[in-house]
Amino acid sequence: MKKITWVSELMRRSRFLKYVVVLAAGVALVGFVGDSSVWSHMRNKQKIADLQGEIDFYKGEYERDITKLRRLDTDPHAIVEIARERYFMKNEDEDIFVLSDEAPSTTNESDETTE
Repeated sequence: MKKITWVSELMRRSRFLKYVVVLAAGVALVGFVGDSSVWSHMRNKQKIADLQGEIDFYKGEYERDITKLRRLDTDPHAIVEIARERYFMKNEDEDIFVLSDEAPSTTNESDETTE
């Protein structure tokens, strides 16, 4: 309680300190408190930049997909190529060999013996 009375007495005596306190409170209020503060403004600018990056990424994906669709509409060999690569379709006189980067599993449950 003594500190509060001491601060209020100091504020009453000094004209300059009143303005400094009000200015500091105003800067704190505008800078850090509320939805329209500088801090919120900086966070929103960062979100906008991140979302703009996502927009650019998806625009590139869209353009790539559009070119693939146009190729499928105009080139009949493109359909055959996709059918062979993605769905492992083949002609009747062909064999398909699927290669994988995964290592074969070394554990075989039928080889284990129980005592």
